[in-house]
Amino acid sequence: MTTIPWSGVSGGILLIIVVIGIFVVWRLLKERRSGFPLKDERTQKITGTAATYTFYISSYFTLALMLVNLLNLEFTAVPLLETGYALLISVMVQSLTFIGIQAYLHRKSDL
Repeated sequence: MTTIPWSGVSGGILLIIVVIGIFVVWRLLKERRSGFPLKDERTQKITGTAATYTFYISSYFTLALMLVNLLNLEFTAVPLLETGYALLISVMVQSLTFIGIQAYLHRKSDL
């Protein structure tokens, strides 16, 4: 996890920030040109519901991951995961959970 030089990491972070900024500006311009908001009430409700469920699921997942890592540390004196990998796994689970729940709720006809 520490084999990437810091200059490469900071360049990657800067690139990601620029790409996200360009995407946000593009969405704002697209919304203004269309004259209609890109998110209606149903979409906002779905996003809020998905975010709430994701928060609960990721909180329990992080607690379970912490408990497993702690138990492994107590019994074998070696942590199961390093901190960086545990954070990466938690963020990936959170992101994929949000995408999955949001996709499920969009396909579901009633909310």
